[in-house]
Amino acid sequence: MRISLASDSLDGIASVLVTEVERRGHSVTLYGALAPGDRADWAWCCSAAARDVAEGRADQAVVCCWTGTGASIAANKVAGVRAALCTDAATAAGARKWNDADVLALSLRLTSQQVLTEILDAWFSEAPSTDPEDAANIAYVREIR
Repeated sequence: MRISLASDSLDGIASVLVTEVERRGHSVTLYGALAPGDRADWAWCCSAAARDVAEGRADQAVVCCWTGTGASIAANKVAGVRAALCTDAATAAGARKWNDADVLALSLRLTSQQVLTEILDAWFSEAPSTDPEDAANIAYVREIR
């Protein structure tokens, strides 16, 4: 898969995020502090990564800031994107399964390298639910303005 990655700093798991995603066989596009010379402010870099998803240049994205909150807010402002702030593997799996989330938001402060590995394993292994009720919720989310 094509994965866009954004972080507003190189703190915490940012330094290993690229390696962890590439280790799983994905190609990456980098934004913010992960891309030398790019604007690293969370709103700019995280929305750029989410825009890649919305416009078809990436299949998914992972966006990071100190708490993960700003990253998820910026990504969710991009029309057509469903970003989920995940602090553990179960939440990541649920976000993919029940919410068909296509952008993973992470906290640089809270996420250890071990938890990052678990979250990415869950995120990339879970598929969206085919249950009609779940599909109806996702379809409705697309319509909300």
